[in-house]
Amino acid sequence: MQLEFFNKKAGFDYQFLEKFEAGIELNGQEVKSIKTGHISLAGSYIIVRGGEAWLIGTSVPPYQVKNAPKGYDQERARRLLLKRKEVDYLMGKTKESGLTLLPTKVYTTKGLIKVEIALARHKKMSDKREVIKKREAQREITSGRFF
Repeated sequence: MQLEFFNKKAGFDYQFLEKFEAGIELNGQEVKSIKTGHISLAGSYIIVRGGEAWLIGTSVPPYQVKNAPKGYDQERARRLLLKRKEVDYLMGKTKESGLTLLPTKVYTTKGLIKVEIALARHKKMSDKREVIKKREAQREITSGRFF
């Protein structure tokens, strides 16, 4: 069974230029929690610091609240497992051109939890309005309402 969780807001606010796949360093209870569907990517982003990529702002509530370790922080920074070349490439891209790294999707593959990260550029307001207009027009066509 394959699980997928999406960052819907990121797709609206950002234009994705390149996508990468990375693993996440998790505790055992976090793995169980994600596999039961408890994860939120809203407002999360990725930073590259000290030669490592970190996932910031992702909320993974404890699997069993009463059995959670003392001081468990559900929004702690989680290390992403990437190759050195990928980390160096992403670090260069984010510093040079002002691009952002965002998690777009969390999914399972062969029992492992993976994150799809994207190198993204923020959309302008006019681009967002265009997307909204297209969506509205498509909705009217499919519903059969014409004014």
